[in-house]
Amino acid sequence: MTAPDLPPPAGAATPPAPGHRPATCPRCGGAFACGVDADRTTPCFCAGIALDASRLAQLRARYPDCLCSTCLQALANDVREEA
Repeated sequence: MTAPDLPPPAGAATPPAPGHRPATCPRCGGAFACGVDADRTTPCFCAGIALDASRLAQLRARYPDCLCSTCLQALANDVREEA
């Protein structure tokens, strides 16, 4: 006899969506799920944030890994803030 599928206990971490990986933002240190390798059914949040080629190049040069949605959106919105 097997136990029925139960929801995770309150406060338990939700596993990332398929194709997403646990990550730590190199800018703020916050944990998030990076979906850069996800398929189109569960795209990463970053696919919805508009960055021009110059800004994207700045971010890639400065940060060694993906940024959380809060940091990426802040940097996309404030072009005066140096990447």
